[in-house]
Amino acid sequence: MITTVAPAVRRVGRGAGSRGALGRLALAAVPVGFLVVFVAWPIVAIARRTAGELGAGRLAEVLTSGRFVDALVATVGQTVVSVIATIVVGLPIAAAIARHEFRGRGLLRAVVLVPFVLPTLVVATAVDQLGLLSGWAAVVAAHVVFNVAIVVRLVGGWWAGIDRRRIEAAATLGASPAEVFRTITFPLLRPAVLAAAAMIGLFSFTSFGVILVLGGPARFTIETDIHRFAIFRGELDVAAVLGGVQLVTVAAFAVVAARLQRRVSVARRGRRVPLARPVRTGADRLLVAVATSLVGLVVVVPLGSLVVGSFRVGGGFGLTHWRALAQDPPVGATRSLDALVTSLTFAAGAAVIALVVGALAAIVIARGDRLGRVVEVVGLIPIGVSAVTLGFGYLLAFTAFDFRRSIWLVPVAHAVIGVPFVIGAAVPALRSVDQRRRDAVAALGGSPWRVWLDSDARALVPALRTATGFAAAVSLGEFGATTFLSRPQGSETAPVVMFKLLSRPGDLLQGQAMALAVALALLVAVIALVVDRRRGDGIGWL
Repeated sequence: MITTVAPAVRRVGRGAGSRGALGRLALAAVPVGFLVVFVAWPIVAIARRTAGELGAGRLAEVLTSGRFVDALVATVGQTVVSVIATIVVGLPIAAAIARHEFRGRGLLRAVVLVPFVLPTLVVATAVDQLGLLSGWAAVVAAHVVFNVAIVVRLVGGWWAGIDRRRIEAAATLGASPAEVFRTITFPLLRPAVLAAAAMIGLFSFTSFGVILVLGGPARFTIETDIHRFAIFRGELDVAAVLGGVQLVTVAAFAVVAARLQRRVSVARRGRRVPLARPVRTGADRLLVAVATSLVGLVVVVPLGSLVVGSFRVGGGFGLTHWRALAQDPPVGATRSLDALVTSLTFAAGAAVIALVVGALAAIVIARGDRLGRVVEVVGLIPIGVSAVTLGFGYLLAFTAFDFRRSIWLVPVAHAVIGVPFVIGAAVPALRSVDQRRRDAVAALGGSPWRVWLDSDARALVPALRTATGFAAAVSLGEFGATTFLSRPQGSETAPVVMFKLLSRPGDLLQGQAMALAVALALLVAVIALVVDRRRGDGIGWL
């Protein structure tokens, strides 16, 4: 019966094509309009300022200046070193987790994830608190801490699906473990490694808080110079040129990363992932020991030092720094406790906005028609825009509007960053719905709304819950765009106040900054780990 009725149901749906087309246009109008106003318009504002108002002479002067060349070299250099270091550290951890079953494996996988969802300022402060590295070495170390989860999740997920028989056959024929890895394993891993490298490169190239905290005034990148020229020097023309360069470069990174990630996702689809085997040999035990040690060194030690530092008072320990969170700081900043409340409020607002915009976009995209492809392109634009460039674009785009001075521009900017998380989680969920289920509900007399509730909505709700949680976590730690948009009265978030505390000398202020960092880290980690545990498959593309 269902087989007979289903085609008729679809014909009726096509008969109402005009209403359906109008409905899809109405759905698409919300996310497209939102992203045009809050992403495309700021980008256009930067482009106009760069190309239209500077003139060829001034543009050439900025691009050939020693300051720009130094910033470009430093940006590219630290990005390349960060990518290599992160992959070298992450591969042994990925191998142990992907290929072996051992006690504490799940905990190890969860611990690696924590720094990735933490605010970059927290990670930078943790590395700085160790006091073992300084300058660019400390910057690279922070990037490794922050990005190692990408290698473990992306490469490890691919590694788990490699047929073990080819590797075991080569070992049986006398090849050493190093030869097996070089000639068989690594060539099979190359697609996932390249995808991970592109994502790490994107995050390292656009690093902002890490450079500010660990680089100091003597070290700068294109990202930090946009902030310096726009906020401190008031040279908006120079900042616009740097923003244009950053925009083009980051967009290229994003396109490459998205294509590589799509290839990995398509290749993994339908692959049988073999169960990890128990630890048997001495080499297996050595690999697990190395992976556990690396996680301890890269994640546990820095974050642990941050916790210890928040309780250290003089030569002993106490709650002085934690009590200071509820006191007015003598640095012209918002009280830390108030900043945490503001961050939570903004995170809730950003999550709701990202949920509405991303869900509507995903419903249109999932149909796979021309309108859906257009909305998909528009919806993923924020991936190719750094937060600092976005914040600077808001300064240029909304100069003539009172909205520029509104505190709600901050959660709107955070929502823009969160929209791709929602789209990335919701679209695959909608596309996984079996059309036969929709036909069955319709054949039993269900209205179009009932059909959608019983099929699409069932798949959509868990994905949206996951994505909304991570959108809130991202908002809690966002710093780049917020530095351009926050105001001392009522809109300073926890990361902004934390940076102000770190920028002032004095053990009390430094300790208070560490206590605030730990509090913020706990909030973000709880959200991320709860959501990740419920989903069981990592964050978004991870």
